[in-house]
Amino acid sequence: MSDLHPAASSGFAAGAGTYARGRPDYPAALGAWLRDALRLGPGRSVADLGAGTGKFTRLLAATGADVTAIEPVDAMRAQLAASLPGVTAHAGSAEAMPLEEASLDALVCAQAFHWFSTRAALAEIRRVLKVGGRLGLVWNVRDEAVPWVAELTAIMNAHEGDAPRYHTGAWRDPFPAEGFGPLHEEAFPHGHRGAPEQVILDRTLSVSFIAALPESERARVADAVRGLIARTPELAGRDEVTFPYRTHACWCERIA
Repeated sequence: MSDLHPAASSGFAAGAGTYARGRPDYPAALGAWLRDALRLGPGRSVADLGAGTGKFTRLLAATGADVTAIEPVDAMRAQLAASLPGVTAHAGSAEAMPLEEASLDALVCAQAFHWFSTRAALAEIRRVLKVGGRLGLVWNVRDEAVPWVAELTAIMNAHEGDAPRYHTGAWRDPFPAEGFGPLHEEAFPHGHRGAPEQVILDRTLSVSFIAALPESERARVADAVRGLIARTPELAGRDEVTFPYRTHACWCERIA
């Protein structure tokens, strides 16, 4: 966001199209979570911070709330604007949002908060939320209890460097946060179904620090993933497969 990590700025810019193809959507159960936990619906206002190509923005728009998207990477924001022309999309950072003070009933970060999990970002989120407004954090997390998913993660993690990741848990460090109540957490089963080249290969190549690799190294990652698919009985030769996830959803309320 501000001082955007190089893996995000270059990787997401280069891989915006692959991101849109390869990243999963979200489980239907999140519709009820947005209504009940974040209290979204007609007449409410919500921002999608770090909105990317708009995969979660679409789910927010379906609640009937007034939705604003904030995305610092131009290529990602262009994908969002093309697919969701009814949503206002702004450039902005987690520490400097182009929004009025106390203007939102909710703010959501989907697949994004680990990039800017700082007290400065939470202070800015507090500024734009009304008292009683809610912050939602959502991640689709690979289900590494499945052996081939664990092997895929090992291929990815060999290239992560110092890129912020959900799995480290460092995103929790700023909590409890000043002016916010406690975090409430839930998890939902989820699966991304489609051709292996889309849901496994494109998903891998959409990871920021892999998209930012030199072309020759990205090609080696792609070859490793294709090799994994070819030697895994439940994946090889299949027109469609299901990539298993657990969707983790957290929220806390601005109380002061």
